[in-house]
Amino acid sequence: MQFKDYYQILGIDKSATPIEIRKAYRKLAAQYHPDRNPGNTASAEKFKEINEANEVLSDPEKRKKYDRFGQDWKHYQESTPPPQGDFNWSEAFGRQQGSDGQPFADFDINDLFARRDSNDFFEMLFGYPSGSTPRPRSSGRKGRDITAETKITLEEAYHGTTKLFRLNDQTLKVAIHPGIKDGQVLRLSGKGAAGRTGTAGDLYITVNIETHPRFRREGHDLFTEISVDLYAAILGGQVDVDTFKGKVLLTIPPGTDNGTTLRLSGMGMPEYEQQDRYGDLYVKVSLAIPRNLSAEEMDLFKKLNALRSR
Repeated sequence: MQFKDYYQILGIDKSATPIEIRKAYRKLAAQYHPDRNPGNTASAEKFKEINEANEVLSDPEKRKKYDRFGQDWKHYQESTPPPQGDFNWSEAFGRQQGSDGQPFADFDINDLFARRDSNDFFEMLFGYPSGSTPRPRSSGRKGRDITAETKITLEEAYHGTTKLFRLNDQTLKVAIHPGIKDGQVLRLSGKGAAGRTGTAGDLYITVNIETHPRFRREGHDLFTEISVDLYAAILGGQVDVDTFKGKVLLTIPPGTDNGTTLRLSGMGMPEYEQQDRYGDLYVKVSLAIPRNLSAEEMDLFKKLNALRSR
């Protein structure tokens, strides 16, 4: 079987922290999710590899075994088989435990062979009396993973929200944190289909964000457009701008051209799981030409035009 480098699959170093592993997994899972790549066999296989890599590397114990034994980590237990040649009995028993679960201390091999009860020997060495059959370990199979989707508004993505899912005759309450991105996949460990002999599978929820009528999102930044009257554009002034934090005043510099983009710092989307950091809001100015001018206003514009023509 070809060796699978789980670190390479997630595009991370072996020294990656749990947070780095989680971020890499979420990014790739959103990219290769089957719902975003319908009918793409290669993408589905990649998605399966990504989940397999994350399942191992996100679990400290599994990751420890994987780092030590590679892809065959599942076939190894904490204890190791005796090496060929001379065998250090005292060292071996230093790693064993008694029937009470406590490790043996100050073990002397001579004490063991001085005992006449062979059952004691086999029980201490192998964990079961001589002549008995050890109980086989369960090779439990994990249950099937389940995928689901949910839609939220951009306001909900900004403030965070909670969604309820009905699955396997139970209601799941899923918290969606502020700053979540469109297409981001949430993983609920053990909430998938039940396994016959092993643990349940996982539930993967893809979060889709609806298009907003006024704001467009790019990463952590938001973009919008406002109408500014000609007089404010020429003379300068302040206008109200709607944001997810409420209305704020935007200063229009004198002589602002049509299509000019002004920035409101910190008025964009919160960064996911770092709600003390926000993107910016970029406001595009659209000049509103005055209509239905009175005769006096038309006369003034004519005089202004005459002055500009000199």
